[in-house]
Amino acid sequence: MTDPRDQRIAELEAENAALRARTAELEKKVEDLTQLVLMLKERLDRNSGNSSKPPSSDSPDQRAERRGKGPTGGKRGGQPGHSGSKRDLLPTEQVNEFKPLFPSECANCFSPLPATPDAVQRYQTVDLPVLKAHVIEWLRHRVACPKCRHKTWASMAAIPATPFGPRVEAVIGLVTGVYHLSRRVAVRLMSDILGIDISLGAVSAVEERVSEATKPPVDEAWAKTEEAATKHTDGTTWYQAGVLCALWTIATSAVTVFKILTDGKAKTLAPLFGGKLGILVSDRATALNFWAMERRQVCWAHLLRKAISFSERDGPSGAIGRELLDYITIIFGHWHALRDGKLSRDEFRALMAPVRLRIEALLERAVKSKLPHVSGSCVDILEHRAALWTFVDTEGVEPTNNHAERELRAFVLWRKRSFGTQSERGNLYAERLMTVAHTARKQKRNVLEFLTACCAAARTGAPAPSLFAA
Repeated sequence: MTDPRDQRIAELEAENAALRARTAELEKKVEDLTQLVLMLKERLDRNSGNSSKPPSSDSPDQRAERRGKGPTGGKRGGQPGHSGSKRDLLPTEQVNEFKPLFPSECANCFSPLPATPDAVQRYQTVDLPVLKAHVIEWLRHRVACPKCRHKTWASMAAIPATPFGPRVEAVIGLVTGVYHLSRRVAVRLMSDILGIDISLGAVSAVEERVSEATKPPVDEAWAKTEEAATKHTDGTTWYQAGVLCALWTIATSAVTVFKILTDGKAKTLAPLFGGKLGILVSDRATALNFWAMERRQVCWAHLLRKAISFSERDGPSGAIGRELLDYITIIFGHWHALRDGKLSRDEFRALMAPVRLRIEALLERAVKSKLPHVSGSCVDILEHRAALWTFVDTEGVEPTNNHAERELRAFVLWRKRSFGTQSERGNLYAERLMTVAHTARKQKRNVLEFLTACCAAARTGAPAPSLFAA
């Protein structure tokens, strides 16, 4: 006969087992929810200082914190003790008009004074003349032959096919393709400032002509980019008629080029780099793995932001992040000393040797710790081990990709305002005008004058000017 107590014990054990299973299930849910909260909190706390988000996405408070500034309660502008600045006077050969002023009488005895100064003080006022379009009217005459009375019209070969001259075309290219005004705003600007009436369709036609006129110097810029010993590259998103595309830049100290692509995959990007010569400075984008790792430099500014994001976590992840952050701070300290001439290259290499060993050891330790969202990133960094230290041994290589990011910035702002382009023709216009503008400025060339020269050459069939001419 079964003992009722045994039956009750069995029932209680079954209930206890069910409760333990339920407790384990709840603990698992709590753990999952805790991880979710941490992930969402980390995502909420992301800014340009601890992630790849652009500075424009930061809140006003985050921007003030990034600059190390906050409300002080004082007045705006220069503070007491600030040395201030003043406008430099132009040399006399650039002055269009002189207005001499002489005192009429002595400030002491009130005697009349001659116009023979013994000293002079210079002041300048800069103004613009009345801006007015220069209109050329072509008079095509018909003449009757005195012999056979046949009436012959003058040839039209000398008459331009467009009613707008090369400088007008260059101005339109400048305001829409470099300063990124919309076509409607460009129409109003041409009317308000220059008194030139032009339609939206005519602006579009001018843009196409300017784009074709700048093709030769842009091709020259791409050739110069491929030859460069060190080049920086970066990419972002772009839209063509609402379809997601990719926008990439390649920048050197002398030239910057831009290209809009259907996507940012390796097989699409690789042809842009030609023979893949020199050293490539970039982030850790997998699409760039076609470039030999030994001839790359990974951006330490990106790694700095990654270390900051690690350091903001709790527990072992935060400890690893803070240690990594300390080492990266040392790297930049040594780099700035080298850049400022306080260290020789040999001294810099000697100081960097132990830092390199400690960082790699720290990353390997982080990988072995199997920390969520940390160990995986450290694995990826170590896969780029050969590209971490190129800047230590190679002259002309920087440890960051800030140069390419700065060059891309104007294009990103254009995208935010215009939502991209509508056609392949629009892509070419955007790429070429921005390539010309950024490269011309690096070459100390006036962008408007260069665009005018391009348009004038295209009109006459003459060779296009070079961006790199002495």
